[in-house]
Amino acid sequence: MMNVKISGTSIRKTLKEYLFITIGVFIYAFAWVGIIVPADGIGGGASGFALLVYYATGGVNGGVPIGISFFLINAVLLIAAGFILGAKFGAKTIYSIIMISLAMSFFQSFLPDNLFDLGGDKLLSAILGGAVSGIGVGLCLMQGGSTGGSDIVAMIVNKYRNVSYGKVVMATDFTIIGCSYFIFDSISTVIYGYVLVATFSYTVDALLAGNKQSAQIFIMSEKYQEIADMVTGSLHRGVTILDGTGWYTKKPVKVVMVVCRKTEANILLKRVKEFDSNAFITMGSVMGVYGQGFDTFRK
Repeated sequence: MMNVKISGTSIRKTLKEYLFITIGVFIYAFAWVGIIVPADGIGGGASGFALLVYYATGGVNGGVPIGISFFLINAVLLIAAGFILGAKFGAKTIYSIIMISLAMSFFQSFLPDNLFDLGGDKLLSAILGGAVSGIGVGLCLMQGGSTGGSDIVAMIVNKYRNVSYGKVVMATDFTIIGCSYFIFDSISTVIYGYVLVATFSYTVDALLAGNKQSAQIFIMSEKYQEIADMVTGSLHRGVTILDGTGWYTKKPVKVVMVVCRKTEANILLKRVKEFDSNAFITMGSVMGVYGQGFDTFRK
């Protein structure tokens, strides 16, 4: 009976996570197709690259559908990362990529060309599109999903260079948006693209509760060995085991210390609770993290 109960709870939890990921990707896809595209906007990541392909191949006059380009771009990146990193990407990431592709294709087929009459207001389209797409991605990240694109590029780059995730994403977005100048021959389109990315980043940060990029987590549990193995094996993050003493009980205790990206924190906490529902956990934002997998300290 206990096993059935645990299994049932796990299934409901998984279904809930995938439900929110689905809602998130549909919001994200709607923002691009219903808000950004009508104003000939541009953004970063795989979605921005897919838009470049769409505009370069004719746009509304028969351009390659955004959903198809988005899927192919991520498929190539996943295959390349698989060969280079030997990484096994989570089911949620693959699910998110497939669902975004389908949602973009669906909205591009059925939504009116200028649903909100934003075709002539590039600034409002950039701000609103960045905010709405940020909400969608934020929902995905909170459930352990990912939209791929720049995330995969960052993993590949970090295989050979110690460059922070943020810098890789920034360089990728800067390049993609800059290339839109050769299509539209308009510096204003490039500027609005940067406005969109800035709004998107701020919205995701706000939704994930804070503007800090990393979190420091302390976990006190009798199952510290299992938790430490999970963090290093599944989440691929370093772990430090500290010796402590519970002053109330006067008993020795092991403290698991983990530093991770804030987008990984919710996943880590959920996994810890699966091992020990009574684990004592504290989490705080950190101003800077320097070392392998994070930023490089510069004198």
